[in-house]
Amino acid sequence: MTQPPYTETPLPLTIEQLWVYPIKSCAGVRLAQAELLPSGLLWDRTWMVVDQRGEFLSQRELPRLALVRPRFRLGQLELQAPGMLSLYLALDAAEAPCKVRVWDDELDAYDMGDVAAQWFSDFLLADRPQLGLRLRLVRFDPDCVRPSDVRWTGGIQAPNTFSDGYPLLLLSAAALDELNQRRRLLGQEALGVERFRPNLLLGGLQAHDEDRLAELRFSVAASAGVGTASATSGENAEVWLQPVKPCARCSIPDVDPATGIEQGDAVSTLLHSYRQDRRLLGAVTFGMNAIVRQGAGLTLHEGMAGYGRWGAWQ
Repeated sequence: MTQPPYTETPLPLTIEQLWVYPIKSCAGVRLAQAELLPSGLLWDRTWMVVDQRGEFLSQRELPRLALVRPRFRLGQLELQAPGMLSLYLALDAAEAPCKVRVWDDELDAYDMGDVAAQWFSDFLLADRPQLGLRLRLVRFDPDCVRPSDVRWTGGIQAPNTFSDGYPLLLLSAAALDELNQRRRLLGQEALGVERFRPNLLLGGLQAHDEDRLAELRFSVAASAGVGTASATSGENAEVWLQPVKPCARCSIPDVDPATGIEQGDAVSTLLHSYRQDRRLLGAVTFGMNAIVRQGAGLTLHEGMAGYGRWGAWQ
């Protein structure tokens, strides 16, 4: 792939927050550090709730998914939700193979069993019996290869799991600050980053600089990571991330993560007033999807300093 014409001066930036979302569309887990894989951060979108046909479900259909709060504890994933006993999933557990669908992709997965299915059904369908759904929890099959859209990656084969389509989502802290400034002018409360579900919240950038970044690079001490990245003792290895596609927004940012209730369309309406993106034919975008070009097996951590560049190709 031809390298884009970068600007000469690097743009300093930092990782202010690291987030993974173990179960697609459920609450996230903020981590001090996380291992980077070719498909994104370890454990990100590894599990997913599906209906009886294997079609994925999100907060668009079931906003109470926002109230399912995972945490890693003693080698297990513990799930908590209001009024429910905790559900514990072994990180390596998988039961019967099955087929599921995420958007247009039909994928191999593993069903997580009847206990998990009943737990999610009891919590998510208690107030919506009219939907007639039967829910299952599934796990991504690590042998399944699900590539990102090569029309946006420039032909690069970039795998991902149950994410909407790309390994990582990047957002600048300044973009969130700008949105909240606009909300305050309208007499509305500030929003937390949880509404927008990024993996990396980036500091040191102007609002929406992430839209124009051609690359991000982070230097990682050789002892800090293991896996496919190699470095001799005393040398640094490098993480190289490439933003590839603006993140088009649906109605999920209008769901209050504290209540699991969609509260009108105030967030979507405000974003529509200034975030229509010509690259997606006027769709509202907020944040950038990115792929992993180098550094799988290394560890990212909050506070990590790096730099970005952008060029005329953007």
